[in-house]
Amino acid sequence: MPRTTTVESAGCPPLRALTFDVLGLIKVTEARSKQGGVPKVVERWGEPDSSRCVLAVSTNDRKIDPLLAVARKSGVVELLSSINGDIRVSLPSDNQSDVQSQEDNIVGLHLFKKQTSQSSSRSCTLLTCTSKGFSTLRSFSIPNSQSDSISDDTPTTWNVSAAGNVLCCKVDENENYALYGGKGVEVNIWDLTTHTKIWTAKSPKKNSLGIFTPTWFTSATFLHKDDHRKFVAGTNSHQVRLYDMSAQRRPVVSFDFRETPIKAVTEDPDGNTVYIGNGSGDLASFDIRTGKLLGSFLGKCSGSIRSIARHPDLPIIASCGLDSYLRVWDIKSRQLLSAVFLKQHLTNVVFDSHFNDEELEVPSIEEKEEEEEPKEIIIKQKKKKSKSRDRDRNDDDDEGSQQSIKRKKSKKPKKSEIVDDEDGVLEEEKKVKKAKKLKKKLKGESVDLE
Repeated sequence: MPRTTTVESAGCPPLRALTFDVLGLIKVTEARSKQGGVPKVVERWGEPDSSRCVLAVSTNDRKIDPLLAVARKSGVVELLSSINGDIRVSLPSDNQSDVQSQEDNIVGLHLFKKQTSQSSSRSCTLLTCTSKGFSTLRSFSIPNSQSDSISDDTPTTWNVSAAGNVLCCKVDENENYALYGGKGVEVNIWDLTTHTKIWTAKSPKKNSLGIFTPTWFTSATFLHKDDHRKFVAGTNSHQVRLYDMSAQRRPVVSFDFRETPIKAVTEDPDGNTVYIGNGSGDLASFDIRTGKLLGSFLGKCSGSIRSIARHPDLPIIASCGLDSYLRVWDIKSRQLLSAVFLKQHLTNVVFDSHFNDEELEVPSIEEKEEEEEPKEIIIKQKKKKSKSRDRDRNDDDDEGSQQSIKRKKSKKPKKSEIVDDEDGVLEEEKKVKKAKKLKKKLKGESVDLE
């Protein structure tokens, strides 16, 4: 039986998260304060196709025209709009057919943020890395429309591994250096401007029993935004290692986390905390300076964790994996805020940091037409009913007037009725005179009324 978690929290803060799955679907989940902070799937982009499985994701999360780069299993890299999911550029893998085999999938992807020109046709730079170790850096311009041709510069390709398979790739915050590691590939750092290797890690020593741990890195990330010399890597032998290029080639800190391979590692903006997820669904935070466990996140996942995202502003993280759930956690209390079932196995999750909770949902043109048509029909029906009622009233009035005339002709007023009417008129005239006298007295005028 799968292990599940009961959510007892009131909800999560306003957020917008994008998830990617093995069928190539992109689902947008939003949580709004007006809805009680309960995340709901509001959009789904794409059609289910296993050949379009999302392997790697990178986002340029800017306020104006944010972009999203997605690497598919078919070898195609798509550049989409993070707002509506429109495909801006689709880059096939034909130009790398000579060096890639059919099983050489893209395992690393990075969309550079430096090129931010204001024109409609902007230049973008992408870094991709395949499991065979072929890293490619290419620049191109985004056309104004899909019918326009893509002006692509000659891509630069180099090999980052002599043997083994690359499983993880990461670019630092300043986008000057890239980190590579994998099965049989020691963690190494490359300079992206010169395409040269500047540092390679050294395997740890044998343990007390004389057993040597084989090289098998599954995930890695840089620790500080402004310092590329410190980074954290997770291994298939459930170890978490901290490397410092300025200190030594072997790990500065190394510790074990449970008994299954490390699948996801994400850093915190404070530069000292990392979040670790493994193949059995365990999620925890560590102080990487000492290797001390700060705490495990309450609520066991029922599948392998494949991606962890830290929100840049809110104190929350999101995790997803093979249990098909998107989970949102509170960093301080380490409690589960919400869980959304998304049906397919999930591979990646990213946050939209510029999500505005106050934005109103604008209905589509079809919805507006559907809403306006019945209103017009109702108004026309009301007008018809009112016209028919007016006609009925006019007919009734005509009939009533004719009947009253006949009655007047047939019946003559009695003397007593005329006297009563005259008395009533005299009483009303007296009341009017009295009211005029009172007004003139208040104004100070003389009263000469009879």
